[in-house]
Amino acid sequence: MSEGTATLTWVVVRQDDNGNRYRVARYATEAEAQRVAERLGSRGHQQLYWVESTTGGA
Repeated sequence: MSEGTATLTWVVVRQDDNGNRYRVARYATEAEAQRVAERLGSRGHQQLYWVESTTGGA
């Protein structure tokens, strides 16, 4: 990895009302991913959004 390149280790996951799960986007920080998940979840749809680490740990 070159200098200035971020590692995108946090992913926003969406689950629809049929139980299907999708990776929405990847982010460099947990805080950034959490903000996006909260914003998407506040839209009032039946989908669920949460944040996961791609490295298997927080």
